[in-house]
Amino acid sequence: MTTDPTRPIRTAVAGFGLSGSVFHAPLLHADPAFSVEAISTSDAGRQAAAAARYPGARLVNTPADVLDLAGELDLLVLGTPPATHYPLAKAALEAGLDVVVDKPFAVRSAEGEELIRLAARLGRVLTVFQNRRWDGDYLTVQGLLESGVLGTVTRFESRFERWSPEVAKAWKAAATADDGGGVLFDLGTHLLDQAVQLFGPATVTHAELAARRPGEMTDDDVFLALRHESGVTSHLWMNMFCAQQGPRFRLLGSAGGFTKNGVDPQEPFIVAGGSPLDPDYGIEDRDWAGLLGRDGHLDRLPTERGAYPEFYRLLAAKIRDGGAASALPVPVDPAGPVEVLRLIEQARALG
Repeated sequence: MTTDPTRPIRTAVAGFGLSGSVFHAPLLHADPAFSVEAISTSDAGRQAAAAARYPGARLVNTPADVLDLAGELDLLVLGTPPATHYPLAKAALEAGLDVVVDKPFAVRSAEGEELIRLAARLGRVLTVFQNRRWDGDYLTVQGLLESGVLGTVTRFESRFERWSPEVAKAWKAAATADDGGGVLFDLGTHLLDQAVQLFGPATVTHAELAARRPGEMTDDDVFLALRHESGVTSHLWMNMFCAQQGPRFRLLGSAGGFTKNGVDPQEPFIVAGGSPLDPDYGIEDRDWAGLLGRDGHLDRLPTERGAYPEFYRLLAAKIRDGGAASALPVPVDPAGPVEVLRLIEQARALG
């Protein structure tokens, strides 16, 4: 356990695909509270990229090799395929490490519940990287709801739609629902998490799951309807085969509405070579500002700055304050992602 603020939290990143290379490693590298000590990937090209970007990190082939280094580490970040999350998180906790699990937390809600119990019993910090809670557009919606300017919200619409006509990654091409494959486990995990965070517990009342692309093993076109206990109806779309995309968010309330197009810029900024430390990081072009009000009485509402680094800032504070014994919250309570897994299970039963 790292409580000495003068020593970085010694961290390993398992997996150096999109998750490890675009989200975790850059965020960790930009935060002086952490040191990237090890990265696992068996791909030669990814190893070369990791060595160039993080010359101080030890490169190993597999997550098992990372676990062999547990005595020299404080934290393991899992950016590996979903089916590996439960066994690797379990092994890391038992090895005495704090753990960040990328979404989806696990493939089954029962596995997530077991990991929560294990972390509590062992006194380890366990959290889930639901980074889209720090999207600028989501933070904008959150602020609108807190302000009450929309009145009583009755309908929430949210979309992640992309034009990706081919299944690009080998593991995704072969993954079934039992492996955590498909867009419902991928983009759907974000949409469900955001909906529950904004409007509270919900039940899936309608689900449409389809596989449109050649070679898709699970689902790439999904629509879900949710009924929240708060009375709000959520409609969620996730689609990897979408030639024309709808609004990212649309909210309707008794005093007005809000419509937002576009996608949070943090991921493409890093992909293009930017850093979370750059002054333009997380700032969306004002041309993408959402529309607030009623037809005929609409105002542009600039988007809040995106803030993915906040996840690791909160995690560092938790670990350095005493870890699991600290009263400080983890960035994402894993109970929330477990609830998301339950909703995914409901959707699959209906669809």
